[in-house]
Amino acid sequence: MSPSPEPISRTQRQQARPRRAAGFQRSLVLVVILAAIVLAGFEIHDRFTHVSETDARIAGHLVTISSRVSGWVTNLSVEEGDVIKANQVLASIDHRESRLRLTQLEAQVRTTESDRDRLGAERNLIDEQTRSRLQTQQARLNAASASVSALSARNELATAELDRARSLYAKKVISRQEIEQAQAQARRLEGEHRMAVAELEESRAKLVEERAERARLKVLDKLVEKLGHEQAELQARLEQQKLDLADRTIRSPVNGVVDKAFVEVGEYVTPGQRLAIVHDPSDIWVEVNIKETQVRKLSLGIPVEVFVDAFPEDSFSGEIISIGHSTTGSFALLPNPNPSGNFTKITQRLPVRIAIEQREQRLRPGMMVEVRIDIRDR
Repeated sequence: MSPSPEPISRTQRQQARPRRAAGFQRSLVLVVILAAIVLAGFEIHDRFTHVSETDARIAGHLVTISSRVSGWVTNLSVEEGDVIKANQVLASIDHRESRLRLTQLEAQVRTTESDRDRLGAERNLIDEQTRSRLQTQQARLNAASASVSALSARNELATAELDRARSLYAKKVISRQEIEQAQAQARRLEGEHRMAVAELEESRAKLVEERAERARLKVLDKLVEKLGHEQAELQARLEQQKLDLADRTIRSPVNGVVDKAFVEVGEYVTPGQRLAIVHDPSDIWVEVNIKETQVRKLSLGIPVEVFVDAFPEDSFSGEIISIGHSTTGSFALLPNPNPSGNFTKITQRLPVRIAIEQREQRLRPGMMVEVRIDIRDR
């Protein structure tokens, strides 16, 4: 029969407990050190293989809908969160006065057009009438001139015959009756010549009158031209008024959703006052500012992992589509002068745009995201 083991005393048990605790602590420290080494290794590896940034946001084209005219809002057909289509009516502004001005301008345009047509018809009528009379007077003048020329020659011949008859009568060659006949013929031809000269002068005067009448055509042409300019001016004002009337119906420029409405029915708005903000949910991207020391590692088309704070259980993929050509500090409104000469170098950042696919319209402008860019295949 073997001897039974000696019982462990209380003192021995108390001495063994610290030894076991020390061993556990050493093991725990070893595990922590190993975990820290592994994490540090992963961190170092990640720094060499990836570019990460936590300060990134989803961006989109937020379109501010403004009014180009002033007036009271008579209708607001959308509310915040409504899905809208391009060219859909969002709001209406009181158009009564604008429509009245449009009607007035249309009447003025028609009146000016009627006056212009009337003057044009009058001008054409005077042109036809004066052209015919001018041709007639020109023919009469030509006939009178020819008659004067013919009678001048006959008158000269009759005068010469009278002188010859007087010479012959003084020599008793011809009778008194013959010389009287020569005198009568000369007087008759002289009278006809004077009448022909008078008719010629009258024809010239009437021709001058007809030419003066045709000069009215230039005056009428200028009046028609003036009315044409007035009509063009009224037509421009009419088109401007049509634009004013059309601007009183506010329409959406894009397909999207209404983010914010700033007015209510009955409010008075002024030109440039914003009425609402809309955006297209399908047209979004990620804006991230990358350190200038890391930009050299990036290029267009590199895939990007995107983690959205609002959906931590999901990951999204994207790719770089734009790398800024100026740092964000270049766009500061207030420059940062350094008159004292003390300089602290600060790493600048460049904006990088990342394309991302929309999922059930869950991604919205302004959401915070984190990006992780794999640069191993660059």
